[in-house]
Amino acid sequence: MKNCLFILLLIGSIMECKKEEKIANTKTIEPLNYPETKKVDTIDTYFGVQVKDPFRWLEDDRSEATENWVKSQNKVTFGYLDSISYRDQLKNRLSDLWNYEKVSAPFKEGDYTYFYKNDGLQNQYVIYRYKKEGDTPEVFLDPNTFSKDGTTSLGGMNFSKSGKLLAYSISEGGSDWRKVIVKNAETKEIIEDTLVDIKFSGMSWKGDEGFYYSSYDKPKGSELSAKTDQHKVYYHILGTKQKEDQLIYGGVPEEKHRYIRGYVTEDDQYLLISASTSTSGNKLFIKDLKKSNSTFNIILDHTESDTYVIENMGSTLYLVTNLNAPNQKIVTVDAANPTPENWKDFIPETEYVLSPNTGGGYFFAEYMVDAVSKVLQYDYTGTLIREVKLPGLGSIAGFGTQKEEEVLYYSFTNYKTPTSIYRYVIEDGTSALYRKPSIDFNPDDYESKQVFYTSKDSTKIPMIITHKKGLQLTGKNPTMLYGYGGFDVSLTPSFSIANVIWMEQGGIYAVPNLRGGGEYGKKWHDAGTKMQKQNVFDDFIAAATYLIDNDYTSSEYLAIRGGSNGGLLVGATMTQRPDLMKVALPAVGVLDMLRYHTFTAGAGWAYDYGTSEESAEMFEYIKGYSPVHNVKKDVQYPATLITTGDHDDRVVPAHSFKFAAALQENQTGTNPTLIRVETNAGHGAGTPVAKTIQQYADIFSFTFYTMGYEELPENLVKKMKG
Repeated sequence: MKNCLFILLLIGSIMECKKEEKIANTKTIEPLNYPETKKVDTIDTYFGVQVKDPFRWLEDDRSEATENWVKSQNKVTFGYLDSISYRDQLKNRLSDLWNYEKVSAPFKEGDYTYFYKNDGLQNQYVIYRYKKEGDTPEVFLDPNTFSKDGTTSLGGMNFSKSGKLLAYSISEGGSDWRKVIVKNAETKEIIEDTLVDIKFSGMSWKGDEGFYYSSYDKPKGSELSAKTDQHKVYYHILGTKQKEDQLIYGGVPEEKHRYIRGYVTEDDQYLLISASTSTSGNKLFIKDLKKSNSTFNIILDHTESDTYVIENMGSTLYLVTNLNAPNQKIVTVDAANPTPENWKDFIPETEYVLSPNTGGGYFFAEYMVDAVSKVLQYDYTGTLIREVKLPGLGSIAGFGTQKEEEVLYYSFTNYKTPTSIYRYVIEDGTSALYRKPSIDFNPDDYESKQVFYTSKDSTKIPMIITHKKGLQLTGKNPTMLYGYGGFDVSLTPSFSIANVIWMEQGGIYAVPNLRGGGEYGKKWHDAGTKMQKQNVFDDFIAAATYLIDNDYTSSEYLAIRGGSNGGLLVGATMTQRPDLMKVALPAVGVLDMLRYHTFTAGAGWAYDYGTSEESAEMFEYIKGYSPVHNVKKDVQYPATLITTGDHDDRVVPAHSFKFAAALQENQTGTNPTLIRVETNAGHGAGTPVAKTIQQYADIFSFTFYTMGYEELPENLVKKMKG
């Protein structure tokens, strides 16, 4: 009777419920036979407390034992996924919907206008260019030719000031380690030997002479997991060997920082060095390149703020900072005396978070108003020219170009609007639609609304909920709750083909703006860090509770999903409240919180997390939520599909391996606990389209199937209507 009622509510009409129909939550799931994971007696002692780490051996990404474990886990996982009858149906629909032309906003470099384009299902975007409007664009750079399987991707492109030269980086297998290649942009010929072993780096040109870049010394042991913590800035002069590159900053102990960036102002006058020990806060130094034998002057000698130079007019510097301004502001100062006591407010702090850009002789101040974009245009005297009229409520990107340009291009999107490009005439402030994608999707069939719910400590948290119009709130709608909550990252509305597939099936997609993110500035970020990290998990749990209490869904139809820091969010939530959701989907997650800082650049995340070695109090706090250390016996955990990549050298896959092993050992009941390890793939950036489509097909089919659907929800609705 209960299942009959569900169907009646789902299709909104009265009909007989046939006993032979296979509908949600009627099938029996048999327990899986997981590969045996050996346990080794490994014990660490923290402040007198012993902590067992029986799966430590899985951290060795170069061992045959780990390789065999991955193969055996993938065999079970893909065997399970292969048994889901509609998996290929989802994959085919994803492919069909994904197969539309995607074009970026154009940008000017030298005599050419460039843009990125993907014909539909190309694994990587191709870069095209033309000289003047009306010309047939030519292929300038095609990353699909970098490797046969599409797993070598373009990392970044940086043109010289004249636009005649290009330095671009490539990533192999999704690794953060990059190679850099230099091209003559006019002839498209490669003119330099490849630079190697470069990581977490842009390339900033000084004229056409050479460029600055950053890297670490190659680590001993595994380059995918060994610790890297002393970043260095080099200057490469064209026509010389990499071994001759000049070390600019980071070569001595007093200059040791985990992340260092060197960048040159647009007029080639100043070199700026930004040096950080973690992902938040930086020191800042300046050097006058026009003066021979000049040295670095200090702008900031501490890491208590995030500060950078966005622009200069001669010796007048324009700095973006959150020093004593949690929501950021722009200040001006003379380069000869650039320390904070000399700063003058240019665009003062407001109640909303500022993210500025420049172009065409103006500043464009983008603000987040409850995670939705607003843009104000200022001139170089700080006078407000206008509020830019945007196409609607959503997220914009762009609003930046070179000083001499008269036009810029920006993109607009939200959860139900495919990304469109607009042409903006800078002087008169008019926008016109430049390019709209042709896609088999009607935004008018869907609706988004923002709600505010109350977290555990009474903090109000915003959440945007998107679904088909007319959806009945039965409490039984399959719902995907997605979150991140960390590192000052803001989740603003954006369109996703994958989310369309989910919503086509009657699914609800919900995104809360958790503390730890940047939606409300530095205070909001800090409220989800270190000893306040539990706030993030409480916010996510409260979001799930809101959706259940308001009949959007129920625990049997709720899935939670997140990646990287969001993978930690999912892992912590599912171990604290395993009863709250049916499905958990942690992707490339930071899951062993006692040891995260010992891998690659993980120690740089200590601003958000703290470390287990910091103090006894911090150790106990972190251990209290670390997903790997909070899997308990005799608990029924939700159906879980852990996803990671074997070349992930940002959040090493050992996090996911150890979490999967702990869950499989302790899971009670029949909910599957699987790990899907993508081969020749990293943290996510540059993943080929073909792999991305297959991943989503696997994730969604697993989710629907473990919610009880032997047929896709939309198929079920159509079948019952018929």
